[in-house]
Amino acid sequence: MEGVATIRVLVTINHPAHVHFFKHFIWEMEQRGHEIRVAAMRKDVALNLLQSYGIDYTLLPVRQKNGFDVITEQLKYDYHLYAIAQDFKPHIVTGIGGVAPAHISRVTDAKSIVFTDTEHAVLSNSITFPFADIICTPSCYRDDVGKKQIRYNGYHELAYLHPRYFQPDPGILHEIGLDEQDDFFVMRFISWNAVHDRGQHGIENRMELINILKDYGQVFITSESKLPNAFNKYMISVPPEKMHDLMYYAKMYIGEGSTMASESAILGTHALLITTLSYGYTSEEEKQYDLVYNFFNYNNIQERAIQKAIELLENKNLKQEGKRKREQLLKDKIDVTQFMIDLFEQCG
Repeated sequence: MEGVATIRVLVTINHPAHVHFFKHFIWEMEQRGHEIRVAAMRKDVALNLLQSYGIDYTLLPVRQKNGFDVITEQLKYDYHLYAIAQDFKPHIVTGIGGVAPAHISRVTDAKSIVFTDTEHAVLSNSITFPFADIICTPSCYRDDVGKKQIRYNGYHELAYLHPRYFQPDPGILHEIGLDEQDDFFVMRFISWNAVHDRGQHGIENRMELINILKDYGQVFITSESKLPNAFNKYMISVPPEKMHDLMYYAKMYIGEGSTMASESAILGTHALLITTLSYGYTSEEEKQYDLVYNFFNYNNIQERAIQKAIELLENKNLKQEGKRKREQLLKDKIDVTQFMIDLFEQCG
């Protein structure tokens, strides 16, 4: 683009949510004449998403591990990313969490810009922040991490669910035999294998919750880990790139995944987040917009969540009210992808 020098950016992808976060940034930066290289590890459907969006990537031969193995895997990750950086010679290395990008920036000429919205990722933050050049967090992020921190008035999920980039397609409903008037729920179960999730848990009795919800509509499940056969009839087979269309038309999201809870809020779908963890962004989405309801750190969280779900489901105008609340949220927050483009062009 005239007046802006070409920037080479190395993007790391460690999770399907990272694909969504960076995809519009990648496409728009390339349209503006910048060079992007993507390095991705195999996690859930991350590679499938990259392929479905036509984003080329180099596979990082590492796996998420726990215990002492995580140190070995992190060193392998750093080594392979360093090799890619030596070939590509990026001006900026970036990622969500950003452990390896921060490390690589200290042994190359690249700057590191890392993004995080997870306060409880204490270990990864402690080995990232001292090495990072810039740490970007939502304005609702609870921690002050010093002069490197740039707060922006948004959420990660607005990088791809802002109306500039996302318009719901009702075609997904027709593919699964539903229409816009049908009531259904999306549930998300996570694996709790990430380092910052160790010792945590979510829904205690998943089938109990399903049995209550199915009296109000159809239940669709997505899960990071394999579930017992009794759950098979509820598993959703929607292509991962169409999941946000489905969530937009859902009556409610109930699950253990905070990212999908925040996505639901931005889509105007009420969300119940059941976990032992607390997040600044989902707390704000509850307090300011009444779109997420957080259940954590006290006894009988499932019982309380069920009571809240039933209370919400008694409201015949729940969907319409959710979309109204969404309008206020979108009015208050920024286009996060545009923020990223402006920042990278300024720093490159």
